[in-house]
Amino acid sequence: MSSAVLVLAFAGIGCDSSSPEPQASTSASVQSVLRGKSLISQYQCGSCHTIPGVADARGVTAVSLEGFGRRSFIGGRIPNQPSALATWLIDPHSQVPAATMPSLAVSPAHAQDMANYLGTLR
Repeated sequence: MSSAVLVLAFAGIGCDSSSPEPQASTSASVQSVLRGKSLISQYQCGSCHTIPGVADARGVTAVSLEGFGRRSFIGGRIPNQPSALATWLIDPHSQVPAATMPSLAVSPAHAQDMANYLGTLR
């Protein structure tokens, strides 16, 4: 999501009161963003990553995803665009063979929702 398109609105619902809930941009529905947040928890992404707004996502073996929506690149090589991020989540090794991120058998629909949530992290 480009920063020109992304419009963030925060509501006080989330895993705790100190973690505001990112809401949808003009290109992602609120439902998709909320599904993405839930799926990130379901796929246990937080066992490796710290992910704001996701309960128990305090992993330290991989890079923190705080501010992910502002980043220029995914995996240090791929331009940070929602479709590229979804592809990365489905099969990171197809884009960067030496990637340390494991393939988690994420479906394309789940990957898009997860990418939409990560794009809200500013």
